[in-house]
Amino acid sequence: MRIIFTVSNDLSYDQRMHRICHSLASNHFDVMLVGRTRPHSIPLTTKAFRQKRLSCISQKGFLFYAEYNVRLFLFLLFQKKYDAICSIDLDTLPAGFLASILRQKKRVFDAHEYFSEVPEVVNRPMVKSFWEMIARRILPHYKHAYTVGKHLAAIFEQAYQVPFQVVRNAAVLSEHKPDNHTSSQKILLYQGALNEGRGLEATIEAMQYLDGITLVLVGEGDLSTKLRTLTDDLQLGDKVVFKGFMEPIQLKVVTQQAWLGINLLENRGLSYYYSLANKFFDYVQAGVPILTMDFPEYKALNQEHEVAYLLSEPKPELIAIAIRNMLFEPNYYEKLQQNCLVARNFWNWSQEEITLLRIWSSI
Repeated sequence: MRIIFTVSNDLSYDQRMHRICHSLASNHFDVMLVGRTRPHSIPLTTKAFRQKRLSCISQKGFLFYAEYNVRLFLFLLFQKKYDAICSIDLDTLPAGFLASILRQKKRVFDAHEYFSEVPEVVNRPMVKSFWEMIARRILPHYKHAYTVGKHLAAIFEQAYQVPFQVVRNAAVLSEHKPDNHTSSQKILLYQGALNEGRGLEATIEAMQYLDGITLVLVGEGDLSTKLRTLTDDLQLGDKVVFKGFMEPIQLKVVTQQAWLGINLLENRGLSYYYSLANKFFDYVQAGVPILTMDFPEYKALNQEHEVAYLLSEPKPELIAIAIRNMLFEPNYYEKLQQNCLVARNFWNWSQEEITLLRIWSSI
């Protein structure tokens, strides 16, 4: 079976899609991953699957999404041989749906997030209404769909009357043995987009109350300039380090050096509230305890294996208190770390891959 997956990013840093495409390609599926070229995109590395980037004049906002879907539609319309189109999130759905009808191909939807409920959209009524209209008009015509967590699956099934299966963003099983972090300077790690609603301003502000901790931010995003300015204004240049984008193989090394992983989302839309971020599983695989929110998916996982300190709100004072608790209670920290090493045997890509292959085999 020949599958084309479509995303709106530039492919290099999309670990979920790398895992999905690699698993399918390793199990006799012919896979192509299609994304976009950005002004500062790095060269693509060789994978077990084919990759294609489309160039756009516009780089953000409505004009980008409109242009990208037109270019993507034309690419899919004239691509010679394939059997199925899998659209990742709503922003590539229009092109995939129209091409699947005209070319009479199977169509699949993979929701990485609740797109109309992300912070960048949820407080913009016209934009939110547009994407909700896209979902209401198109998704009922899909028979095959999956998403990252059970709560989102239930919401989507009720809204669109389409069965959604769950393929979590779990990382590849690791055998890395973490050290005991006896160093006087410990790394507090955030990996991912520097976007609004991710508790980044509060985390930086919390560094004013912490000693012996270095906050390392890996990624870039809409808040890149604002966060650097905030760091300078608070004179925290010696405590906060911006690493920019990193390829997954480099990021894995940095994650293994961390003392604590940060995953602090603000409750600013159902997408974040019901999220299950891949960074959560990346930290677990590295044996790194996590500071995260007491949102449904994380709370449920923490009940299975206590690997995280759960916060009710990402406020600077609460963040600082939580980190101090782990600093001054080494037995508690060690318990979380040991639980990570147990949990990673259950929460890993080998388990999720079984579901993924079953879905695509049925298709």
